[in-house]
Amino acid sequence: MKFIETIKNVWKIEELKNRILITLGLLLVYRFGTQIVLPGIDASQLSSLANQTEDGLLGLLNAFTGGAFSNASIFALGIMPYISASIVVQLMGIAVPYLQKLQKEGESGRKKINQITRWLTIAITLVQGPGYIYNLYGTLPDSAFLLGDSISFVASSVIILTTGCIFAMWLGERITEKGIGNGISLLIMVGIIARLPQSFVQEWISRVSGADANGGLIMILIELFIWFAIIFASVMLVMAVRQIPVQYARRNATGGYEKNVFGGARQFIPLKLNASGVMPIIFAQAIMFIPSAVAGLSDSETAQGITAEFNNIFGFWYNLVFGLLIIIFTYFYTAITVPTNKMADDLKRSGGFIPGIRPGSETAEYLDRIMSQITLPGSVFLALIAVFPAIVVSIGVQQGWALFFGGTSLIIMVGVAIDTMQQINSYLLNKHYDGLMKSGRNRKTVA
Repeated sequence: MKFIETIKNVWKIEELKNRILITLGLLLVYRFGTQIVLPGIDASQLSSLANQTEDGLLGLLNAFTGGAFSNASIFALGIMPYISASIVVQLMGIAVPYLQKLQKEGESGRKKINQITRWLTIAITLVQGPGYIYNLYGTLPDSAFLLGDSISFVASSVIILTTGCIFAMWLGERITEKGIGNGISLLIMVGIIARLPQSFVQEWISRVSGADANGGLIMILIELFIWFAIIFASVMLVMAVRQIPVQYARRNATGGYEKNVFGGARQFIPLKLNASGVMPIIFAQAIMFIPSAVAGLSDSETAQGITAEFNNIFGFWYNLVFGLLIIIFTYFYTAITVPTNKMADDLKRSGGFIPGIRPGSETAEYLDRIMSQITLPGSVFLALIAVFPAIVVSIGVQQGWALFFGGTSLIIMVGVAIDTMQQINSYLLNKHYDGLMKSGRNRKTVA
């Protein structure tokens, strides 16, 4: 009853209600677009493409696009080119002085960086688009192409795929600006969730129904228990923080700080156990496409073996390299996104200090050391969650259902859900209602 009352309170806030409706409407537009097949392709002959994307790296990419890849949809490339462009721009921001300058210019610099990211997204789609079309030529029968293999069909399809990616990017930005939550992440999450019912039904059939039933209802219940346990562990990973106590000196009547007086407010600096979020998995996932792509250029047995190993996302060597890359990228991304030197300077200017640590460089070194210590278990745990689908596949879980037991899919779903709930929670608290994680009663205001 308290939860129902909280939901009613959400709809009492006009602005929040409008944002939720806008978000749902734009997500519906995106899901509708994933079902629109490229002009010139017979939609009834896409079964071979669906078979190609059942597992492996293409299966993972198809999951991120919500099935648009296997539908030969106008959104077949999804939002992934934009994410790739964002990663490239972030990495270039470390070494390119111009981008470093833009990062320090505030809102105007951010707009210019966003514009650079958009142009780079177009460049990436213009490269990936022809690759996708020629993959269709190699997968689908000739009769599936109503216009044949004409240059006009290839050119028009590449333009449509590029436009679809840019439109999906625009939808994500509108959701972030006018709706609720992070739009780009929501588009990915909705695409992933769209495949959840189908994957579970396939697992149910394999366990319960048919002559080849294996395990029965008991195995389904065990799998659901493990799944909820992994979700709970992922939530703990996303929410876990190390609180660093901070003491602020008491101000005197003239506005200065009284020396040797420690009666000010005591607060904490929250250092997240997983400060890099899902980015290390995305970085590592992008790198894992390279070995098979490079090895595919050769016809030697060694190259073919490498291609086979790195196309099998549930194989031992793939997951070993994948896990190590996640640990490395977690340290890397944390180092560039958690500015311990700036945190120490801001703390010093505000009259704060960590008890027992001198303000300035010693504080920065202390924060950096703490971050290094907590990043190790965080990165290892993140890597374990990322490779967990390969573990459950080894005990007989269907590959499509196994993808929801960890990896990028689960971390994205958990992270986006928590972020969206926190935004809704802030609206409720600002309007004097209790948040989603509390009771739904109206909070009393102070006159």
